[in-house]
Amino acid sequence: MMATTYERYLKLNIDGSRVGLERSESESNYFCTPKGAKVIGWAGVDGIHYCFVRGFGEMVFAVSPMNTQGNYVHPVARDFMDFLGLLLACGDAAALEQVYCWDQAQFDAFLQHNPLTGEQQAVLDAIREKMLLAPREQPFAYIKELQAEFDYSRLKYTEDYYEWVPVEPKIPEWKVYFDGNFWGHHGRERAGKEISLDRQFVWDDEVWHIPAIYTCSKGLVVDFCIQVPAESIRSFMDKWNLSIENNGSDFTDEQRMQIDAENPLAININPKVVLNGTVLSGSHGCGLSWNPCFPEGNGLEAKSVTQHYGLDPAYGWAIWRSAVPWTKKRKPQITTLSVTLVQEPVAMSGPHFHVPAPGEPIKFTHPTTGAQHTLTVQEYERKEMSREHFGSQNQEFPMHYTVMSYTLSPDLSDGAFTVTDCLRSDQPRQKRTNPNEPQASGSICVAIIGGSDGSTAIIFGGSGQGKLHVACSALHFEPVDDVEWRMVKKDAKMLRWS
Repeated sequence: MMATTYERYLKLNIDGSRVGLERSESESNYFCTPKGAKVIGWAGVDGIHYCFVRGFGEMVFAVSPMNTQGNYVHPVARDFMDFLGLLLACGDAAALEQVYCWDQAQFDAFLQHNPLTGEQQAVLDAIREKMLLAPREQPFAYIKELQAEFDYSRLKYTEDYYEWVPVEPKIPEWKVYFDGNFWGHHGRERAGKEISLDRQFVWDDEVWHIPAIYTCSKGLVVDFCIQVPAESIRSFMDKWNLSIENNGSDFTDEQRMQIDAENPLAININPKVVLNGTVLSGSHGCGLSWNPCFPEGNGLEAKSVTQHYGLDPAYGWAIWRSAVPWTKKRKPQITTLSVTLVQEPVAMSGPHFHVPAPGEPIKFTHPTTGAQHTLTVQEYERKEMSREHFGSQNQEFPMHYTVMSYTLSPDLSDGAFTVTDCLRSDQPRQKRTNPNEPQASGSICVAIIGGSDGSTAIIFGGSGQGKLHVACSALHFEPVDDVEWRMVKKDAKMLRWS
């Protein structure tokens, strides 16, 4: 029993402060200490303490007042005997307390970089010999499993806690609608019937899950979940210095393109479903993600998905929901089902170039195939838009742009290659009533050729020299003599699953 084990430990008068379990006669609690808590030890830093909680039997909890909201309290052992066994395995209670936010590699690194001191070893030897205990095997997996299955909503707190921490909205009942998304639905449509699949496969070194499909009156809904190691997300965020505060608003278009391509939590797929031998195409979809590096930044919808499907919150998850309409009004019986996944093309920035004169060939190497291609400029002309395209009388709009037509040899498939301006369009500006007043620019998107995010490519029919492509530069208030162009290549991948 817990009381017997704990009381036996107390009678030994072991100085647990060396291993992060300092005894104290003080009963002072923090705002985040659960109701009914009995403190059994203190870490000695940041108010971290360990306790039993009335109503949870032998379970041992770690309370960390300096943690982020929602991560103040975590179970670390099913009973005190297991707690001591984990302590013997790790050497310090600090390792147990921090497992909730670590992956296996970080846990192993902590143990490697914090070897036991002689004083710690003496304390652990005393526990092992006098309590007749052995180190707990696989301590990281043990704690992760315990925390994954624990229902945190059962913990209750004092009024002080709720003054600091707003009551989190309750996760709504799980329902999936054909015309809905993760955030809700409209209309009087009935929720779909869930069919559990629990299928898992590996695609391009990524672990994919299809936990369930839903049969609705209008069609089939499929949820795809990609498991992403936390270290991959952390490495990506560190590379680009991303955080909740820094969302990348100062990045250039080229940097954004690279970030979108590298983001391990990005998912954009177009599934093709073959149901009972009939090919079905998706009509719409939506996605969200779970980021374990910033658990407080995850929305209620992401928590709902991870909870419903039992996804390990220590990993990142990219989740995509795809809706596939039936080919007939009547819902069919499912006898066979296969899915072909096609990832939507990802834009990758390529070489920059300038155009000396029409007829000039520009050679480049395709980054994926390694094939040599030649871009030949056919026409190159500066133009000015008509003011009648703009309705606002109180603003001035940029109207100067450059048009370039070109051919590719050998040609590339439509959408796989485009040419854009390296600069963004000038923003509209308020007209000046007084010439001495400074002009204020606006943030209105110029939704025309050469919009605010760059240039537009247009493809015409064939010609004797090959298919003619046209690119338009960004818009500017003054003509630009020398446009710097950027090649953009898009690529995708495919997988079939049955």
